[in-house]
Amino acid sequence: MPLSSPSASARPAAPTRILLADDHALVRRGVRLILDGEPDLTVVAEAGDGAEAIEMARAERPDLAILDIAMPRLTGLQAARELSRVLPGLRILMLTMYDNEQYFFEALKAGAAGYVLKSVADRDLVEACRAAMRDEPFLYPGAVTALIRNFLDRAKEGEELPARAITEREEEILKLVAEGHSSKEIAELLVISVKTVERHRANLLQKLGLRDRLELTRYAIRAGLIEP
Repeated sequence: MPLSSPSASARPAAPTRILLADDHALVRRGVRLILDGEPDLTVVAEAGDGAEAIEMARAERPDLAILDIAMPRLTGLQAARELSRVLPGLRILMLTMYDNEQYFFEALKAGAAGYVLKSVADRDLVEACRAAMRDEPFLYPGAVTALIRNFLDRAKEGEELPARAITEREEEILKLVAEGHSSKEIAELLVISVKTVERHRANLLQKLGLRDRLELTRYAIRAGLIEP
């Protein structure tokens, strides 16, 4: 009598397919070594900025995207917002060097399932990936208590939580202006008119109380949109 084949449930699950986005090749290499060393995780695509991450995610359809917060063209937060819209089933983790409350809340609003510090990625990232695939949130140890306490204290005192000072489109324009792109280049990148770019730029200066490109660039650095 022939032996029965193993049931589908007994077969090992396919590894989680991961898109890794960071503008530093050395960081990507190190993170990839960590992830590819696990039998249930595999990196199937890499990107060097937020815009490329969106393109690669559309093409490769990974299960999980790991996005650095500070990247050229589009930040990880901007990419996460777009990916949450166009690929709602994609899980997202933010990988960052910033232990920052506002980035954390922005990451959650952008659709991220977890927030991992680069300094402890070798310890936390694998578990964060597995938590994300179980649809569970992940925060680096030590952050949870401080963040919840801060949130509750501010809510109890009637303070508003950090709000967005500018719209998502204005944030895109601000980042590109700070990176040195001309209005014509920005218009081409975002597929809008030069006149629309100039209008957004004027609105930014007025909203933020700034005078010129230099002050916009300084603001973008403080806001974490570009690295100094």
